[in-house]
Amino acid sequence: MMCLIRLTVFLFFFLETVYGKENGGIVNGKSSLISFMSCIVSDPQNALESWKSRGVHVCDWSGVRCNNASDVIIELDLSGRTLGGTISPALANISSLQILDLSGNFLVGHIPKELGYLVHLGELSLSGNFLEGHIPSEFGSLHNLYYLDMRSNHLEGEIPPSLFCNGTSLSYVDLSNNSLGGQIPLNNECILKELRYLLLWSNKLVGQVPLALSNSTKLKWLDLGLNMFSGELPSKIVHNWPQLQFLYLSYNNFASHDGNTNLEPFFASLMNLSYFEELELAGNNLGGKLPHNVGDLPSSLKELHLEKNLIYGSIPPHISNLVNLTFLKLSNNLLNGSVPSSLSHMNRLERIYLSNNSLSGEIPSTLGDNQHLGLLDMSGNKLSGPIPDSFANLSQLRRLLLYDNQLSGTIPPSLGKCVNLEILDLSHNKITGLIPGEVAALNSLKLYLNLSNNNLHGSLPLELSKMDMVLSIDVSKNNLSGSIPPQLESCTALEYLNLSGNSFEGSLPYSLGQLLYIRALDVSSNHLIGEIPDSFKLSSSLKELNFSFNKFSGNVSNNGAFSNLTIDSFLGNSGLCGPFEGMQRCHKKRSYHLVFLLIPVLLFGTPLICMFLRYSMAIKSKVTKQCSFVSRGDLENNEEGTKELKYPRISYRQLREATGGFSSSSLIGSGRFGQVYKGMLHDNTRVAVKVLDTTGGEMSRSFRRECQILKKIRHRNLIRIITICCRPEFNAIVFPLMPNGSLERHLYQSQRFDVVQLVRICSDVAEGISYLHHYSPVKVVHCDLKPSNILLDEDMTALVTDFGISRLLHSDENISTSNSASFSSTHGLLCGSVGYIAPEYGMGKHASTEGDVYSYGVLVLEMVSGRRPTDVLSHEGSSLCEWIKRQYTQQHQLQNLVEQTLQRFSPCGIPYHRNKILKDVILELIELGLLCTQHNPSTRPTMLDVAQEMGRLKDYLTKSTLPRHSSQSPH
Repeated sequence: MMCLIRLTVFLFFFLETVYGKENGGIVNGKSSLISFMSCIVSDPQNALESWKSRGVHVCDWSGVRCNNASDVIIELDLSGRTLGGTISPALANISSLQILDLSGNFLVGHIPKELGYLVHLGELSLSGNFLEGHIPSEFGSLHNLYYLDMRSNHLEGEIPPSLFCNGTSLSYVDLSNNSLGGQIPLNNECILKELRYLLLWSNKLVGQVPLALSNSTKLKWLDLGLNMFSGELPSKIVHNWPQLQFLYLSYNNFASHDGNTNLEPFFASLMNLSYFEELELAGNNLGGKLPHNVGDLPSSLKELHLEKNLIYGSIPPHISNLVNLTFLKLSNNLLNGSVPSSLSHMNRLERIYLSNNSLSGEIPSTLGDNQHLGLLDMSGNKLSGPIPDSFANLSQLRRLLLYDNQLSGTIPPSLGKCVNLEILDLSHNKITGLIPGEVAALNSLKLYLNLSNNNLHGSLPLELSKMDMVLSIDVSKNNLSGSIPPQLESCTALEYLNLSGNSFEGSLPYSLGQLLYIRALDVSSNHLIGEIPDSFKLSSSLKELNFSFNKFSGNVSNNGAFSNLTIDSFLGNSGLCGPFEGMQRCHKKRSYHLVFLLIPVLLFGTPLICMFLRYSMAIKSKVTKQCSFVSRGDLENNEEGTKELKYPRISYRQLREATGGFSSSSLIGSGRFGQVYKGMLHDNTRVAVKVLDTTGGEMSRSFRRECQILKKIRHRNLIRIITICCRPEFNAIVFPLMPNGSLERHLYQSQRFDVVQLVRICSDVAEGISYLHHYSPVKVVHCDLKPSNILLDEDMTALVTDFGISRLLHSDENISTSNSASFSSTHGLLCGSVGYIAPEYGMGKHASTEGDVYSYGVLVLEMVSGRRPTDVLSHEGSSLCEWIKRQYTQQHQLQNLVEQTLQRFSPCGIPYHRNKILKDVILELIELGLLCTQHNPSTRPTMLDVAQEMGRLKDYLTKSTLPRHSSQSPH
């Protein structure tokens, strides 16, 4: 039984109805609502709290509205209250109900057929739940129903004919994003004259668009996308919809007329629709030429999607009549001929997609007149000739994709005037000449620069170092020469660098291995000489390396970043030796002359050796006195350091021994200001030693800043300190080694936690950052929140670490102020890591708590999606929050995202209805992440609000009917 006490409660209030002195309608309605409440198994927002109070009249209950005149219940709106449980059939007893809205909850089970008895019902919304089963045929009795929304559930079966045949008042119908099958049940006997919106996308519907739908002459919006409809495009129907604005038929099996060879009749049927704005026909394999009358479509048209079809022929110049078009997508067809210069007349175009066709001829220079153009994709065609200089006029251009063509000439220096350009891909063409310094200096490039597979020559321009936000640079397979400029180290966000297949010479710059985020480097097939710098081996971020077919020499090891490489990364370098299979072994040369040198040293140097040893011991004693070791208690009690400090006796020598001489095999992390090594002390204490191995400048300030923070804060979700060592040539902080490592490792290497633990980790991080913002004695902005800076202890409790670039705000300052003064400045530094940086930082704003909230939001979205922010930037061309926002606005994609997340985090064997609760928790995390990453800092919640929300979500999971899965510490 779904509601064990429903019958008892119903009988009790039935007797009250018969014998009570109150108004019968109110009593009956109250009993039905209490019966409904008894089927709700979770109410995390306490939405029904007022229902439990004896002193509150039923008309004043939350979500209940009564008719003032007759005092009967006419509306029940509990949308978005995160209620869990089932829908009680007892609601059918509230016969006066006109509006029922239970959307956006966790409701499960079947839709009660008894709801079909609510004959006065005008609005019914059950969308965004986990309801299953069929749509009750009894809904055909709802003759007054004009609004029906059941999208985004798990409904199946066919749409009952009675719903459309008897629902003559229906104006809005949304059954999208379910698993409904069969045909649209409309015929000449079923006429929906009042229908304005029919949304059936993302189902399993088949058949043709019913001819009877032409009787719905008030239709404004028809969305049948992502189904299995077939037959000819409905030209005989659409011309009967004079008010039509949106027609979405993409990703079905529709055909054009005359055996899928003629699109003209369908376009002709749309000509007189004066309100028409969007047409989507993508992914149907439609055949036929792109007809001349495409330009006769209504001038009100704003978006035209014809991609992924079999449309051939040339693009008619007449298409320029669509003067209000902002989005034109003709990619992945069989179009040929030239690009019409008349496209310049469509001066509102913002995005043009013509990729993957067979277009030829030159790119019209007149495209430079499209002042609003932000994206131009003509890749994968047969275009020839030069890149027009007029593109310099495209001030809004953000993405220029011209790869895989036959373009020639040089790269116009005028492209450097496209100051908003984020992606420039001119690869796989026949472009010659030098790389213009003006283009190399485009510091607006945030995603990638690809000039590979051309005939470029000359050296790499030094201006390339100004691209401090670009993630990928590929200039491979050209005729470039000269040395590789070490100034490329200024490309601080660079992750992928491909210089292969050129004629670069000289040595490989040491500085390239010090790029903080570099993940892949390919310098193969050049003329590079000398040894491979140790900086590449020591890099903590490098995963892919290729040094093949150069003239490198010397010894290479298989430690550090080289540990996962094979001989394939070193082929064609005869001077290299090392431990890789297939590489020649290194042989130590015997130094016989040392024997002859040793004899006179032993005979005459003994007094000197003794003097040297005595002097060394004195120096060692002096240096030891200069090194300060600070315990946590001393930090709390001695802020100024004027008092002699008590400290654990951990010497520099002990730290060296514990970490194997700070060897690369002990290296567990590397950041902007130093490296972190794991080690074990003599008493078997496992520690992490953060070493800042350079004195002066920003490194020293960073060390002092971290010490300042660590000595003032204490919280269960912030890393604690064991000791600090300061000396002229060595600064280190010693922490306890977290047995479960970083969150990053669990997300991308050895994930071992479920949704419950995911929520706990998010809650732990929120609590830690909330303490820094609102409760710490010294108000702190972290500035670099990301998975690698979240550590997990033996109980999988999350601890925030690494305050190396934090700002300390005075306790009497407004912590929300963006430009607050700080104890120590990090002026000129990037406030965080690429992908996690708040957008306002890029406009020169100072560090703020709102920036931390943004980084936290990205962290949550990364955990849910399993995608690194930088990967999304590289592959999707947008930020992680923008990518997820697109998924969120398209329900079928959002559902897929939630399902994928559940597969990664859900323990095996959880019952289906419980999986539904987990899915909704994941959805809440997505919504919280999007809320935290709003572009406007003032609209983001505070970390205190976030921590409270995460605490609520954690408590909900703990108290829910979900089985508790204890997360075992991985060892």
